Amino acid sequence: MAVLLKGSEVVNAMKDKLLDSVEELRKQGIVPGLAIVRLGANPDDLSYERGIIKRCEGLGIKCSVHEFDEQITQCDLIREIGNLNNNEEVHGILIFRPLPRHIDENVVKHAISPEKDMDCLNPINVAKVFEGDTSGYAPCTPEAVVEILDHYGISVEGKKVVIIGRSLVVGRPLSMLLLKKNATVTICHTRTRNIEEVCKEAEILIAAAGKAKMVTGSFISEGQTVIDVGINVDENGKLCGDVDFDEAEKKAAYITPVPGGVGTVTTSILAKHVVQAAMKKRAKD
Repeated sequence: MAVLLKGSEVVNAMKDKLLDSVEELRKQGIVPGLAIVRLGANPDDLSYERGIIKRCEGLGIKCSVHEFDEQITQCDLIREIGNLNNNEEVHGILIFRPLPRHIDENVVKHAISPEKDMDCLNPINVAKVFEGDTSGYAPCTPEAVVEILDHYGISVEGKKVVIIGRSLVVGRPLSMLLLKKNATVTICHTRTRNIEEVCKEAEILIAAAGKAKMVTGSFISEGQTVIDVGINVDENGKLCGDVDFDEAEKKAAYITPVPGGVGTVTTSILAKHVVQAAMKKRAKD
């Protein structure tokens, strides 16, 4: 039976540090502020939003929701983002994605200020991740994976790490974060030959493919650490990850659950970014 790497334990450890930082800012009259930009009222977005607000407000971070009609024009959206860039009380901005089809994300991503871009949408922050420059903000989910590994004392240095998934949201930036910590990283994808054998060679296997239970027991070797980034709904309508948990748990030494794993930590990383942005602004001022 694998040891569960529970996100709640990581969140609690982060909370104490974040509360200290927020208190330090409050003594100087600064309240960290996050602006959430949401187009329409997708139920998944609303659920995620509630989780963010609860986590942030529990830390003393002020959240403001800027909901716009799904049919908002691209020009109007960019103007609204510009207003938030110029708002002194907003230290961080989170834009819910994917955006509606009529809005070009490749244009919008340049509109958000890199200093307020909390989830690595702006290409400047993306470039910083690939350069190993920690002055920017990495995507929250990849950083949550690293936070979990660090918290549980699972070193990646010199180890074989296999990531399933090559998206710019998780797979590729996560590979850069792990390379910075001296891991030996392999990225697998739909064109990878003998993917099961490649995955079995890993000491740490990270599933971020976005396909429910695609990682079966045949991908897992004895004693692995398995990190499941996926959030899917199975045939019974229940939340599940990219890993078949029941099969993987029998072989792995450590495994993250879904729900209750990486996703739980992601909102705390977002809060951490907002606090960092507020502290950086204070240092500038």
